Amino acid sequence: MTDDKKTIIMVDDNMTNLAIGMNTLKPYYSLITLNSGARLLKALEKVTADLILIDIEMPEMDGFETVAQIKSKNETSNIPIIFLTGKSDDISERKGYELGAVDYIKKPFTPTFLLERIELHLRDKT
Repeated sequence: MTDDKKTIIMVDDNMTNLAIGMNTLKPYYSLITLNSGARLLKALEKVTADLILIDIEMPEMDGFETVAQIKSKNETSNIPIIFLTGKSDDISERKGYELGAVDYIKKPFTPTFLLERIELHLRDKT
């Protein structure tokens, strides 16, 4: 069944958050971790993702700008995106949905909750 694993890309500039994501998701998914929006855009030229988890607050290119670029391209516009972020204000959450995110999860999160939300959106995609 390992060949059937869905590919998730997790983008966060905080290595601790990436490690938590790795521990939570690696047993169930093929996981790629990246530390910037620019690296994500580059990776999407070569890799097909089934779902993207992305933080908002990152240097150089924030999650909002990255998602806007992903959604503007035909090749990547249909990839479900979940913001996984410490930003808990309503304005940021609304902006995330307006940009096309399917979900907005606030940190800290429980691994079980994250897995449930991912599974829901992967199921919706098929």
